[in-house]
Amino acid sequence: MHTIIRSIKTKQPAPAFASATAFRRPHYDCQEQTDALKLVVYVPGVEPAGIELEVRGPDLVVTAPKSHRVRANWRAAHLESAQRDYQLRLRLGFSLAYDALQAALHDGVLTITIPKKSVVVATCAVA
Repeated sequence: MHTIIRSIKTKQPAPAFASATAFRRPHYDCQEQTDALKLVVYVPGVEPAGIELEVRGPDLVVTAPKSHRVRANWRAAHLESAQRDYQLRLRLGFSLAYDALQAALHDGVLTITIPKKSVVVATCAVA
């Protein structure tokens, strides 16, 4: 029996893709309200000072590093994936006022409230 093995050329992953695998995607809930959008992101083990919120056009990027503690009785237990930092990328659009964004962290639950931009309705008056 003959087997033909062809060499497969693989592309090197882009640096952005390689850095994205270093993060975990947290669980989240999105609730649309009449005047705002409310995001609830579950990030246990995160300190409030380390959370970064970044707006890139229509995207919101939440990066929340976990506080890494080394225990005195440390042994390898394949916890590498559970100890990764959190990063959430959401495309929310241009209809939100990102400059008025408010965030609060309580017991590992990050609540982000982004108000909607006010819509100005143009009316035409007949003269």
